[in-house]
Amino acid sequence: MTHDTSKDTDIALIEFKGTTLPVLAITLRSLEPTELATASGALFGDGGFFDGDLAVLDLSQLVVWPERIDWAVIIDLLTSHGLKVLGVTRCNSDLGASAQAAGLPTLALSAGRAGKPVAKPAPAARATNTPDPELEKIPASLRKQPATTASTTAATMEAESAADASTTAASEPGEETLQNPANMIIDRPLRSGQQVYARGGDLIILAAVNPGAEVIADGNIHVYAPLRGRALAGARGNAEARILTTVFAAELVSIAGIYRTFEDGVPAKLANQPVQVRLATEPTVSASTGLKSRLEIDILRVD
Repeated sequence: MTHDTSKDTDIALIEFKGTTLPVLAITLRSLEPTELATASGALFGDGGFFDGDLAVLDLSQLVVWPERIDWAVIIDLLTSHGLKVLGVTRCNSDLGASAQAAGLPTLALSAGRAGKPVAKPAPAARATNTPDPELEKIPASLRKQPATTASTTAATMEAESAADASTTAASEPGEETLQNPANMIIDRPLRSGQQVYARGGDLIILAAVNPGAEVIADGNIHVYAPLRGRALAGARGNAEARILTTVFAAELVSIAGIYRTFEDGVPAKLANQPVQVRLATEPTVSASTGLKSRLEIDILRVD
């Protein structure tokens, strides 16, 4: 039986409503597929990292780009990490026309965010080298909080969207979490291949993060034990996020997508020291490598 709506004058068959969708703004500073593959591999690994997240490509940071841009390869690369690219934004007319020809329309970011790069440090990130106040919290007191079991999910991150308050972990069950779902506590060692993600808040780890393990948080990461794996804080673009650990021996650290790897080991002056990692206002030159970096790694005074 069908319903004839021709006489239902009060029913609108098409209705338009404004809405807000969570969309990642992915800032690209290169359009060379090989360079992007290397950078994305260092951040996300070989498999899918996102979970079908919508994304728009922010091209405002590009200085040079190829005469012929292989958009199809770039989109395939991002798709392989679980992203669905909707279009491009903040680009000149030539880049916009090139993207449009490849089926990527030029989209406008909201006015409140149009002038702010994804990883630009906020004023709080420019503070002097003082320990994070949360470092004063004694880990033992955290253990007294009620525990719940974290759900298992694929690790995701957003650069510019409202944070989801749910907490997830891509590892074995048994992690202890605070009643506040935005924060997560892990009180057991993480082995190689394990990955834990605190969506929407801080990740607090009371045991070793071993080589090959990966810890991710939308907020800060606190490791009150050796950090020997990979740590990615501010995963959704929070440039104020920090990584704090009592024993620094990481393979990779990242704040809001700005990362540094340690293939040749951590510099001797930082190795096995209590440190904090944060974004600097301007790139600094490493005394040991001579390379510029947006990341600051400072030794903490914990006495």
